[in-house]
Amino acid sequence: MAKEKITIMGSFIVDLMARTPHLPVPGETVMGSSFKIGPGGKGSNQAIAAKRLGAEVTMVTKIGKDFFGKEVALRTFKNEGMDTSYVFQDDELSTGTALIMVDENTSENKIVVTAGACQNIGDDEIEKARKSIESSAVLLTQLETNMSALEKAIAIAHAKGVRVILNPAPAHEVPERILKMVDILTPNEVEASILSGVQIKNIDDARKAAHALIGRGVGSVIITLGSKGALVVSEGKEKTIKRLIVDVVDTTGAGDAYNGGLATGLSEGMDIFEAAEFANKVAALSVTKIGTAPAMPYRADVDNLKARTGR
Repeated sequence: MAKEKITIMGSFIVDLMARTPHLPVPGETVMGSSFKIGPGGKGSNQAIAAKRLGAEVTMVTKIGKDFFGKEVALRTFKNEGMDTSYVFQDDELSTGTALIMVDENTSENKIVVTAGACQNIGDDEIEKARKSIESSAVLLTQLETNMSALEKAIAIAHAKGVRVILNPAPAHEVPERILKMVDILTPNEVEASILSGVQIKNIDDARKAAHALIGRGVGSVIITLGSKGALVVSEGKEKTIKRLIVDVVDTTGAGDAYNGGLATGLSEGMDIFEAAEFANKVAALSVTKIGTAPAMPYRADVDNLKARTGR
């Protein structure tokens, strides 16, 4: 099985997660049942997912010169065996944080993100990572970093024919000039609705949204639909991928697991539909454990799931 490098440009954010019997309403204080500090951020989560699946991963991000940067970010990347040549450190801004509340009964969550240093990645720093981006099979990125860094990284990849995956999360408008350089866009229902202008309530709506986004210049679109699975639209073909039935514990990192799995599959030569099926399995396994990065499955877990389900 051939493997090619993946570069992931995105955020590292420390997760501060509390589990509680129910999510508080405004003005309410709820007693939580547990609290954990751990590695997070969409970019970092997706990089860890891809690395655990066997991909060769280079991470491009920026952290603070603080405790969270040194003792959580750098330690995590080292423990995962990832290339940290382009993990930059900001002299003033702190490492990003995410305040996460998880309902332990429904697995629903509420999240507040403060991006910190990863919103201050300079063009010169992206330039330093140019060789890594240009030599990759896939560039995977998201919207938790500053738009200037995002655009420069995508432009470098696009100019060299490197496949660009943009996970447009958290939900945010993206300029059309950037969308036209994206090979695969991977929004969820909310993000797809914002970007396309189509309110998604069912598969037919998702199909309309996907075609609207392709009309804006995106190459292919994969809309993740939670319990409804995912819709893949690419080169005039489409496929609906049903979700796998698992015991759900925490859905917080499912989207990141999916994107890490998708990038890994594509880097191994799978076509977009095969890679989407593979990503579906990765995401399904991630929700069976608590947390984001710690819940990312290893390749053996995915292979075993394939054997058990026959899918």
